[in-house]
Amino acid sequence: MLDFLDQDIQYLTGVGPNRKALLVKELEIATYRDLIEYYPYKYVDRSKVYHINELSSDMPFVQVIARILSYEKFDMGFHRTRLVAHVSDGTGVADIVWFTGAKYIMDSYKVGTEYVIFGRPTVFNNRFQFAHPDLDKASELQLSQMGMQPYYITTERMKKARLTSHAIEKFTKTLLENKKDPFAETLPPFITKPLHLVSRDEALRKIHYPKTPEDMGNARYRLKFEELFYVQLNILRYASDQRRKYRGYIFNNVGAVFNEFYYNHLPFSLTNAQKRVIKEIRKDMGSGRQMNRLLQGDVGSGKTLVALMSMLIAIDNGYQACIMAPTEILAEQHLATLREFLGTMDVRVELLTGIVKGKQREAVLEGVVNGSVNILVGTHAVIEDTVQFLRLGFVVVDEQHRFGVAQRARLWNKSQNPPHVLVMTATPIPRTLAMTIYGDLDVSVIDELPPGRKPVVTLHKYDDAMTTLYNGIRQQINEGRQVYVVFPLIKESEKIDLKNLEEGYETLKAAFPEFRLSKVHGKMKPADKEEEMRRFVAGETQMLVATTVIEVGVNVPNASVMVILNAERFGLSQLHQLRGRVGRGADQSYCILVSKRKLSDVTRRRINIMCETNDGFRIAEADLKLRGPGDLEGTQQSGIAFDLKIADIARDGQLVQLARDEARKIVESDPLCVKNENKMLWQRLDALRKTNINWAAIS
Repeated sequence: MLDFLDQDIQYLTGVGPNRKALLVKELEIATYRDLIEYYPYKYVDRSKVYHINELSSDMPFVQVIARILSYEKFDMGFHRTRLVAHVSDGTGVADIVWFTGAKYIMDSYKVGTEYVIFGRPTVFNNRFQFAHPDLDKASELQLSQMGMQPYYITTERMKKARLTSHAIEKFTKTLLENKKDPFAETLPPFITKPLHLVSRDEALRKIHYPKTPEDMGNARYRLKFEELFYVQLNILRYASDQRRKYRGYIFNNVGAVFNEFYYNHLPFSLTNAQKRVIKEIRKDMGSGRQMNRLLQGDVGSGKTLVALMSMLIAIDNGYQACIMAPTEILAEQHLATLREFLGTMDVRVELLTGIVKGKQREAVLEGVVNGSVNILVGTHAVIEDTVQFLRLGFVVVDEQHRFGVAQRARLWNKSQNPPHVLVMTATPIPRTLAMTIYGDLDVSVIDELPPGRKPVVTLHKYDDAMTTLYNGIRQQINEGRQVYVVFPLIKESEKIDLKNLEEGYETLKAAFPEFRLSKVHGKMKPADKEEEMRRFVAGETQMLVATTVIEVGVNVPNASVMVILNAERFGLSQLHQLRGRVGRGADQSYCILVSKRKLSDVTRRRINIMCETNDGFRIAEADLKLRGPGDLEGTQQSGIAFDLKIADIARDGQLVQLARDEARKIVESDPLCVKNENKMLWQRLDALRKTNINWAAIS
């Protein structure tokens, strides 16, 4: 028998096939369940009635009870009419104005009848007026029982079809009236009682029709917790299954290779944060279970050195290591860095990318198969079927969000047991978001910069003061430094942006005729792009004019200035990543954010945060609050969709932690999902997996 909530929305009174088509297209509401889980975004107290003489223009939505005295029409030209109804409640006169539907309005709302008028009051010609308010017959509306009226987000197309928030409210009311028996519970009493959660039935009814703010708060808390709880239960059960299924290689030996590097080749003393992370990794590698660890750290914090020392432990235990980077530029950067760190040590490090061809490629592949290549550095080329390792024991995945789960899983198949995995990111991830995106990974954080690094000074300049900026750039180059100038490149307006970059390049060439410039953007042929990058890295050019292709993977210690044009078009995380390209040498470095003078409040806050702090985690938290999780760099590329209907990762951090703690108790006490008292939970989780919610494995 079809579940009540799985019924087709078109059969709900007042909907029908045409409205259903619009609801599906605009809001993805196809069933009763979709409708009941389409929650209001705000509420207005409908129990309070104002008199017209109590109104003021700064009030939000209010309601008055007034009688229609007369109608008046005004011709607006182009076959348009403005209809005005004059109304009075005995304390004063107000107007209601409509700009469409005059005939329908006059047929529906009669002169002499008293109506409850609900809307936002404004002043026009010294009289209060309501534009397109909600009207209900006063005799039919029991205001004392209305409580908080829900408001639902709708689209312009829906509004044109008279499918307004009010219409959705009526559909929801009809659905709740039709549902006589309680909604099925989805959380057991041993969770709901200690946490003082209201029942699911009460929550679903009162989220739409709360009598008081307390009702609304209790309903929202229950539904948010439930949503977050099942997300965390899904993540933790997956992680538990993986750990049980896959044993890890045991690397107990810290031997000659590691010690030679540590005592004779370490380029600088490790920070306390690096030491702590290496201890965490060593503990994982000796535990007998496969390591899956996320290593977070700002640009320049020393993640690559930690990764190398971890790979040397694998080599000491007779295994090979691999580091996978998202771009050829970053792979080559890693190769150069590792070889520089290792110096004369007898550790063979090779590169495998699309540009490694012919005999050179054959030699690398042969070395991987016979085990003479100790560390392979590459792009996605390393997961191709032609690449076969002798004994792959440790994998480093850099800039994790650029790779999908399936791509990384192919690396696992290149080894008898899954190799230990260290995922690195220079994009700091807020804790609440990390618990959701990377919830099955253990997290390590490098929160210190190596000694001698000076924080980058970030300044905000306006685009009408470029002369002063050019003078500062010239001074830096004359002192022997190099400069990045970054233009935005956003898909929706790629052609316009490319034109801006080309024109900007010519402008900069004219402004700095005494210097040599490089130019890099995503539309260039790879060989041309590589050559331009090489010239800048080698110091043959003094200025690199680029799009955000240089966001990851360019290490030029001599570059001391990052100029970001149209900074208002970048997100916080992206600005922070770009800023990380400078400040890599001993000299003071600068990041100049150039914008137009007219900025939105959100944009100005974003730029101010960049100027105030270099702390990537503080910036990431701010970015999460300003933009939401679905917009953050990395969450879209990774295939992790945030189909949360009511919870907010940015603002519900404590609830995320509570939900995770409760989910962990269940998984730890019932790892095989067999206990009778948890039957409801596992059945609900399986049902959620079959819906259109994105419950993809996150690892």
